[in-house]
Amino acid sequence: MVRVRPYRPDDLPALYDICLKTGDNGADGTHLYEDYRIIGEIFAAPYGVLLPQYAFVAEDDQGVAGYILGAPDTRAFEARLEEAWWPALRERYADPVDVPARTRNREQWDAHHIHHPPANPQAVVDAAPAHLHIDLLPRLQGKGMGRQLMDAFLATVGGRAHLGCQAPNVRAQRFYEAYGFRRLEGVPPKSVVWMAIG
Repeated sequence: MVRVRPYRPDDLPALYDICLKTGDNGADGTHLYEDYRIIGEIFAAPYGVLLPQYAFVAEDDQGVAGYILGAPDTRAFEARLEEAWWPALRERYADPVDVPARTRNREQWDAHHIHHPPANPQAVVDAAPAHLHIDLLPRLQGKGMGRQLMDAFLATVGGRAHLGCQAPNVRAQRFYEAYGFRRLEGVPPKSVVWMAIG
């Protein structure tokens, strides 16, 4: 039986694992990394640690295999990351300033992100101040769990939120549009499809 439930602190290892195993535009990103934690340090763990009340997981008899994570106020969360999350990671991961951008691998780009975190575009925040990340391992995909996770999260933020999806991840974009998200056209960078609901 599969169920959606609120996040618990002992779910944190699952957040890292799911983030990695969906980190290649929804497919397993393990082959892209030597350090399997770095992607989760950016896109999953800080939400579970800093905003657990806005985190939900999908669990089956094999364990947690999906999550939705987010923040009700994107700008406030960006400030909190700068104060309470990035400093320790900047000690652990070197800024790849000596590696030309065109030759950086994914791990080096993630280290760059830690040292120079991009702010979500103002037009996107204006459309909906909350933001979210949702990922499901293949064994839970196509079973309605994404919709249940989305329902749970949006209920906590008043039904309005935005997200950024990598342009090649067309399958995810179809899910978001079917759920009711609309595309926000003309918002850079072109490599990201920005969407909002509410």
